[in-house]
Amino acid sequence: MKVEGQVRIPSGCAIAAVISKEGRKMSGEMIVNAMKPMHDRSNGLGGGFAGYGIYPEYKDFYALHMFFDERATRKNCEVFLKERFEIVKSEMIPTRKIRSITNEPIIWRYFVAPLQSVLASMQLDEKEFVARTVMQINTEMKGAYVFSSGKNMGTFKAVGFPEDVGVFYKLEEYQGYSWTAHGRYPTNTPGWWGGAHPFTLLDWSIVHNGEISSYDANRRFIEMFGYKCTLQTDTEVITYIMDYLIRVQGLTLGEAASVIAAPFWSTIEQKTDLIDKEKHLFLRTVFSNLLVTGPFSIVLGFNGGLMALNDRLKLRSMVVGEKDDKVFIASEEAAIRTMEPNAENIWAPAGGEPVIIQVKDGAY
Repeated sequence: MKVEGQVRIPSGCAIAAVISKEGRKMSGEMIVNAMKPMHDRSNGLGGGFAGYGIYPEYKDFYALHMFFDERATRKNCEVFLKERFEIVKSEMIPTRKIRSITNEPIIWRYFVAPLQSVLASMQLDEKEFVARTVMQINTEMKGAYVFSSGKNMGTFKAVGFPEDVGVFYKLEEYQGYSWTAHGRYPTNTPGWWGGAHPFTLLDWSIVHNGEISSYDANRRFIEMFGYKCTLQTDTEVITYIMDYLIRVQGLTLGEAASVIAAPFWSTIEQKTDLIDKEKHLFLRTVFSNLLVTGPFSIVLGFNGGLMALNDRLKLRSMVVGEKDDKVFIASEEAAIRTMEPNAENIWAPAGGEPVIIQVKDGAY
């Protein structure tokens, strides 16, 4: 008989998400509990969460969540940060000791604002400046990793089962209008703290179930534009692709989805709306190297919304449910029922068709 750890589960990994369209705050305990019925989709080598709206008192500052291997590394990194940012708060991220989470690095957070003098001298807007700073730390500063860098949001991740990671980070003490979660079953890449999901850049976060067979082509293309894949897992590249397509190139969420889960050429050819047809031909041609192939279901988190997306063949499970102003997304209906036993309109999105939920204007 084969037991856990001796057999590969290619459909493994669990994802879940919840959002309030009215911007109402929910405790992180809800999303932590959602991962419990999907326990067997993980193997304890990675779990994590992203919460949006969790830092209202520092909502105008970038929240840098960081791992350090030792105290000296943190001190050196602080010197680097002070040359580029005003640091308005610096502290350890609160955790609680639990038996199942071990070998933790130093886990720190900084709330920062880019120095205007530095932005002016580099002739960059602040988002591009923060993105470049994250890449520089993660590639050049040995033993230091920025694993979250958005405003009024934060990622919490570790090596462990997700329900334990949530307890470790005391997520029941945070309130957010949107949450995403991931339980990892790594198949081709190592299990380590930086390699757990979600992967983030600025306020984008990605949780992913699946495997990216196009990773090398995607990585080579995106790294031409200053991004660096350093976290030893294929999913990281999706985060950078979404940042590039939406923030840098100005595509809509739907257009970005049509790049990474592009319709087949035959499907485009059959379109009768000429404007729609031309748009899809343009996106497939110009961004052909950013087509993500292989099985995937992902949830993209961002300030004010979520987007769920399957690969165009729908090779990984994903279901959506609703109740009142909340929308729930998960690998399994059981996770949705844990968050909301009376969830309605449970349905499975078609392959390649994005589900986009946005909080009403001014609600967050």
